[in-house]
Amino acid sequence: MDVDTRLLRYFMAVAEEGSLTHAAGRLFVSQPTLTKQIKQLEAQLGVRLFTRSRAGMALTEPGRALARRVPTLLADWDRALRETKHVAARASRVLRVGFLASAANEATQHIIAAFAGRRPGWRVDMRQASWSDPTAGLAAGDVDVALLRLPFPGQDALRVEVLFTEPRWVALSTAHPLAGRDLIPFRELWEEPFVAAPSETGRWRDYWLAADERDGNPVRVGAVTHQPDDWLSAIANGYGIALAPESAARYYARPGVTYRPVSGVSPTEVGVAWAPADDTNPVVRDFVRCCMDSGPSEVQRG
Repeated sequence: MDVDTRLLRYFMAVAEEGSLTHAAGRLFVSQPTLTKQIKQLEAQLGVRLFTRSRAGMALTEPGRALARRVPTLLADWDRALRETKHVAARASRVLRVGFLASAANEATQHIIAAFAGRRPGWRVDMRQASWSDPTAGLAAGDVDVALLRLPFPGQDALRVEVLFTEPRWVALSTAHPLAGRDLIPFRELWEEPFVAAPSETGRWRDYWLAADERDGNPVRVGAVTHQPDDWLSAIANGYGIALAPESAARYYARPGVTYRPVSGVSPTEVGVAWAPADDTNPVVRDFVRCCMDSGPSEVQRG
């Protein structure tokens, strides 16, 4: 029987947290998504893994037996997968860098140029991910390092260095009544429909909806998108507004979409992230050093 390792990771999160709510928050997925995955694993194995009650999720005897084995299994698989991909990357002298949207903004090209100078003969393969994968392939081992917006799923299990912060603005249809304002207080946007990332991204989606900065006011979702182009279309067509980094006004300028500064909402951070197993990887360390050297100063210049 073949079991998706993702299901095993979800299982362990629930086993360790003893709560679907806490495990969903840790995994950056919605609780219904996590519940569905646990039920799928139980169906595949043909056993009940948890006893559900108001007190939380308690492991059954078969669940405890599985929980004793899974951590070693996953660790061995992760090491095997990462080593296989690293060997292939080293052989081709390619560093795989995952990113979302505009990566490290204007600093990105300077980082790549600095890396080329530090590692002659190596090439950076930039791999853009959809918003349904806020780790840009890092969690799955599909990339060696990633330029990401913080917070992101599984952040606590990875190494992260913050490169810079920038304000969050709002993107809205040019026809929107607030589009002509120089500065918009966030509370004036609470009743607006928002264009959101997929629900399975959990807290990452909540962060870009500023769900924790609304004084308890619920979020209205007008559209769900996975990619920048769809996001821009939804905004231009008036299906909703969206919080965005200030740099989106430069990187995602489009007729029909207006960006405006927002007060009363926290800024966003950009970081470089990598797996703890790569702490001693000299190529990854060189790229991180280039990020740390190039990131903040170049962004300020931009």
